Amino acid sequence: MIFNNFTQHIKKMDWVMNIAVFILVGIGLASLFSISYSRGSFPGNNFFEFYQSYFGKQLFFFILGIFLMIVMSFFDWRAFKNHSNLILLMYGICIITLLGLLIFVKPIRGIRSWYSIAGFTFNPIEMTKIVLVILLAKYFSFRHAEMYNFSHILVSGVYVAIPSLLMFLQPDFGSVLVILLLWVGILFVSGIKIRHFFVLLLAGAVLFGAGWNFFLKDYQKQRIVTFVNPEQDVLDSGWNQMQSQIAIGSGGMWGKGLLKGPQVQLKFLPEPQTDFIFASIAEEMGLAGVIVLIGAMLVMLSRAVRIAIMAPDNFSKFFVAGFIIIFFAQSFINMAMNLRLFPIVGIPLPLVSYGGSNLIFSFLALGIVQAIKISERT
Repeated sequence: MIFNNFTQHIKKMDWVMNIAVFILVGIGLASLFSISYSRGSFPGNNFFEFYQSYFGKQLFFFILGIFLMIVMSFFDWRAFKNHSNLILLMYGICIITLLGLLIFVKPIRGIRSWYSIAGFTFNPIEMTKIVLVILLAKYFSFRHAEMYNFSHILVSGVYVAIPSLLMFLQPDFGSVLVILLLWVGILFVSGIKIRHFFVLLLAGAVLFGAGWNFFLKDYQKQRIVTFVNPEQDVLDSGWNQMQSQIAIGSGGMWGKGLLKGPQVQLKFLPEPQTDFIFASIAEEMGLAGVIVLIGAMLVMLSRAVRIAIMAPDNFSKFFVAGFIIIFFAQSFINMAMNLRLFPIVGIPLPLVSYGGSNLIFSFLALGIVQAIKISERT
């Protein structure tokens, strides 16, 4: 009986979405295999050496992620809807861990973004993104009919502003941008008035002007200037995007082939495992690989949109909408960075870039989405 119930539950999951997700992770793993090989860390002579490679670690987190997704698909997501204290507890944990980064973590290349414990790293920002999706879904599911009241926008903005400030101080401008886009996106889904939206735009412009003059660090300003004209400093601040363009342009239709991309194998392409994995894929898998990558993303997002439409209540609709916004925003920004359509802000490509925290929390969110799908209206 238990086995039959488990089987029926698994069958009710959206397997078109799951297959699209597996394709995305598979493309990322193939690229990480090539990157690990170029760094001399794979293939290894033993399990420890294998696990230490980008490919080995990502494969481990992929397997763990599938397990966690299935576990979360059994979770009654209504617990988030019905228990505000649970959400506030998770939100408080996020704030404490973000604050701890500023107090206890030594900066690496000027950034405090993760804890390192016994060889494992943990990035609380990825957890915070998902918790904010839950919090905003809870908040607006009970107030979407009162969006004429600007105070609801202000209160929700405070919830978003606290972790955003802590991320900005790390500094992690890219994650701040994603969270702000999440907030604005949920406001639109909830039915924000146009005049309120323009008030937010004006406030954002004022804050950006103040940030440029008083808060942005020199290297962050330089990234924006370089985005406009990367040729002015090709050997320093403009190097990353110039090498990314070269990698993408040289891939052609079918790519150079795994282990054969000169930008990746000769280490001209910076951070190919995270920020510039899209360029790595384009160089070694070509336009064909990019089409499969983007196609899998679109399939996954379209299935998520369907789940949001069929969701049984406003909380579940807003949660899936928030997940869609975060995934789309991160994907668009990452690919735009690689194509020199956006400044470099350090955003990984979700489900594709190397990173255990990114992968694990993405699969946890997918598990909740699947749980909502299983309980959707028929």
